Amino acid sequence: MTGRMTTQQRLVVAIAVLGSFVAFLDSTVVNVALSAIARELGGGLSTQQWTVDAYLVTLGALILLAGAASDAYGRVLVLRIGLIGFALASVAVAAAPTIELLVAARAVQGVAGAFLVPSSLALITATMQEPVRSRAIGVWTALTTGAMIVGPLLGGIIVDHTSWRWVFLINVLPIGAALGLLTRLDVPESRGTGARIDWGGAALCTLGLGLGVFALIELPNGGPAAPWLWAALAGGILLLVGFVVRQRITDAPLLPLDLFRSRTFAAGNLATLFIYAALSLNGFVVAVYLQQGAGLSATLAGLAGLPTTILVIALSARIGSWSGRVGPRVFMTVGPLVMAIGCLLLLLVGADFDYWWQVLPAMITLGLGLAITVAPLTAAILGSASPERAGIASAVNNAVARVAGLLAIAALAAIAGGAIDLAGFHRTAWTTAALLVAGAIVSALGVRNPGRSAATAPLAGAGTGTLSD
Repeated sequence: MTGRMTTQQRLVVAIAVLGSFVAFLDSTVVNVALSAIARELGGGLSTQQWTVDAYLVTLGALILLAGAASDAYGRVLVLRIGLIGFALASVAVAAAPTIELLVAARAVQGVAGAFLVPSSLALITATMQEPVRSRAIGVWTALTTGAMIVGPLLGGIIVDHTSWRWVFLINVLPIGAALGLLTRLDVPESRGTGARIDWGGAALCTLGLGLGVFALIELPNGGPAAPWLWAALAGGILLLVGFVVRQRITDAPLLPLDLFRSRTFAAGNLATLFIYAALSLNGFVVAVYLQQGAGLSATLAGLAGLPTTILVIALSARIGSWSGRVGPRVFMTVGPLVMAIGCLLLLLVGADFDYWWQVLPAMITLGLGLAITVAPLTAAILGSASPERAGIASAVNNAVARVAGLLAIAALAAIAGGAIDLAGFHRTAWTTAALLVAGAIVSALGVRNPGRSAATAPLAGAGTGTLSD
C-alpha cells in the first residue's frame, strides 16, 4: 500500500486539523492576552491562572466523556456538536464584562473543546490504515502543534492592535470552515460496538479536578481561609480516588483501566503527563515574563516562539513517517531530552535582556525537540489500542495532557515562588527541564516499538471507514 491519501482522506485530515486547531490554539493564544485581561478586568497572578485553568478543568475532566460519546454516538456527530458549542462559548468569553463571567465562559468553552480533539483523531484512525495513518497523524500533529505555538504570536498581534477580546473571536473562522467541509464528507458514521457513557464517573472526575485546582491556585494566598482550602484539596483527591475506584467496577468506564495493560499505552501516557506539564508551564511563564519582566509588547512576546513554530511545522510530518517505519521509542526518548536542553538555555535570560542571545537558542532547541517528540508520541498511543477504541484511547491521552497542564499552572505560584520575576522564571526553567527528562526516561524504559506486521497490518474494522476516490 502506498502512502498517498485519497481525496476523501485528505478531507478527513483537513476537518480533523480544523477541529483540533481551535482547541489547541485557544489553550495557548490566551497566554499573551493574560496581562491585558488582568489590566482591564482586575486581579493578579491568581486571575491569570484561573483564566487558563477554568478552560483546562472542564477540558481535562470531560475529554474522557467526549471520547466515550465519540465511540457511542459517532465521531462526526460529536465533532459537529463540539464545533458549534465552541463557537458560541468563544463569543461569550469575548463579551464577558467581568472576570467572574469570563472564567465561567471559559469553563463552558472547555466543555465544548473536550468534544473536538478525540473525535478528530478518531476520525483519522477509523478511515485510514498504515502507512497512510502515520503520515496523516504527522500532518495533523504538525498543524495542530503549530497552532499551539503560533497562538502567542497571533494573540500578541491582536492584543497590541485591537483588543484581547478578539483573541477569542478568531475561533469562529476555522470553526465555520470545518462545518463547511463536513457537508462534503462522504464517509459512513463510525461508532464503537456497545459503547456506553458513565455519567457518574464524569461528575466525580470534574468535581475532583475542580476542587483540587481551586485549592492549588488559592492556597498561596489562602491566609485565614487556608484550612478550608486544604479541606478542598483533600476532598478533590478523595473524589478522584472515587473516580478510579468507580472505573474498576462500572460496566461502562470512562477510563478503561485495561487499556493500561499495554506497556506502551501506560508508559506513553505517563510520558505525556511529564512532557505536557512542562510545555504548558513553559508557554505560560515565557509569555507572561517577556511582557511583565522583560518589557516586550504582546506581539514581540508572541514572535519569540516563531522559530519553534517553523521547526514543528517543517519536521513533524516527516518524523511521523519515520516513526511509522522504525517505531516511536527513540524519538520519544531523544525529543524530550532536546527540549530539556532548550528549557535550560532559558537560564541565560538575565536582568539585561537580549532576545537573540538569551531566548532564541532556547526556542530553536525547544522546537527541534518538540518536532521529534509529538507525532511519534501520538502514533504510539493510538497504535497501542484497537481501532474500535480509538476515540477513548485518544481521549485518555488528551485528558492526561490537559490535566498535566492544568495541574502545572495551578501549582505555578509554588513553583515560581509567588511571582513571575527573573528568579521565578529561572526556577520554572529548572522545573520544566526536570519534567522533560522524566518524560524521556519513562519513554526509554516503557515504550515498545511495534513489530513490522503490527505496523503495517490494516486496521481491524476499517472496511466501512476506508475511503476511495
